[in-house]
Amino acid sequence: MSPTIDDILDRAHVVALPMAVPFRGITTREALLIDGPAGWGEFAPFVEYGDAEAATWLAAGLEAAYEGYGDLDTGDGWVEVNGTVPAVGPDRVPEVLERYPSARTFKIKVAEKGQTLDDDAARVAAVRAARPDAVLRVDANGGWSVDEAVRAAEVLGELEYIEQPCATVEELAEVRRRVSTPIAADESIRKAADPYRVAELNAADVAVTKVAPLGGVRRLMTISGDLGLKLTVASALDTAVGIHAGLVAAKVTGSQAAGLATQRLFIEDVAEPFDFAGGRMRIRDATPDPDRLTELAAPGERKDWWFERVTRCLPYLGD
Repeated sequence: MSPTIDDILDRAHVVALPMAVPFRGITTREALLIDGPAGWGEFAPFVEYGDAEAATWLAAGLEAAYEGYGDLDTGDGWVEVNGTVPAVGPDRVPEVLERYPSARTFKIKVAEKGQTLDDDAARVAAVRAARPDAVLRVDANGGWSVDEAVRAAEVLGELEYIEQPCATVEELAEVRRRVSTPIAADESIRKAADPYRVAELNAADVAVTKVAPLGGVRRLMTISGDLGLKLTVASALDTAVGIHAGLVAAKVTGSQAAGLATQRLFIEDVAEPFDFAGGRMRIRDATPDPDRLTELAAPGERKDWWFERVTRCLPYLGD
């Protein structure tokens, strides 16, 4: 799997998808999609990521486009998923929940910059009030100190787990010793030089893994198996193309309710939303619609920016 940069760019489309709800401060999600010989691949690392880190996202996109997943058994093709609630005010929670009418699990964003634990508690309470039977998990994206995480665990009530409460593996391990709520590791796996340190320090109960940041479905399968933790496969705010890869990964690894329904946070996507019923999504090919590729095409200067980024990242894959 050694495509040339010319072949990659000849097959590339750069799109800009409008968000229905801001997520991580993003209101428009840009991505470079590759129409490869084995299928469609996606390259969409967040714009602030450096080239070395972004290169793993390119590896995942090339795996999908040039190798495909035809050899992986996805069984009946349905995957349990969670709904995602961004760091909105409690008054906007019902609007968000309407996008996930059959979801039985929700991940709620907390520890947003400029917000307080009271804001987080109000958001969690609003979800509980609207969906009293749902399983709830929260995601702090490393935004708390150890003491703040311990306090949050006391205030937020019963949760399936707290995802990445603090920034470092050592802090995760300390929080896990001090609280009864299970701890999940995300950034401490996908952004770490040594993703296995989480298991070595007994720092988490759950591994949250994402296809693109880990370099592809097959590398995610290897790392997840080696960690020996409960597993949640999640989206990195992917387009339909990336969501397809995530659904494949979730199915073959036996993920608990996967964080892959984020397509519903977009106003428009390059392909129709995946079937969503009974809290599950159905795996199918995510071939972009040609008209949508045209309508959602990024401006010329942004296309150039993404082409230059691919060109810079590709040499890292030879190391």
